[in-house]
Amino acid sequence: MNTNKERAKDFLLLAAKGNSREAFKRYVGNPFKHHNAYFKGDGHTLMVAMEEAAIDQPNKVFEIQRALEDGDLVSIHSRIKPQDSPEMAVMHIFKFQDQKIVELWDFGQAAPDTMVNENGMF
Repeated sequence: MNTNKERAKDFLLLAAKGNSREAFKRYVGNPFKHHNAYFKGDGHTLMVAMEEAAIDQPNKVFEIQRALEDGDLVSIHSRIKPQDSPEMAVMHIFKFQDQKIVELWDFGQAAPDTMVNENGMF
């Protein structure tokens, strides 16, 4: 992996496939913190949550739509289709230091049953 954008993409793809421990081992630095409001802010808690999500939803679809890199920040817009709930648009923002993820933000928006915007979410 030559760029932080490639590292962030591989991190998400590994985690989505159920390999969050490998993703953290390869790409997460120390110290690490995240800002997901539903989990404690440490890396281990998030890694286990990602692992459990992959087990609970083995057939979910995860597709990266676009990725942007600006200095030490990478932003990735993705589409997630869980097995038995509406698809979602998800945005991850990664902060890198020395080619390792040291901070992570993620935001999600479920697709409404009736979409008013003719351009869609993706």
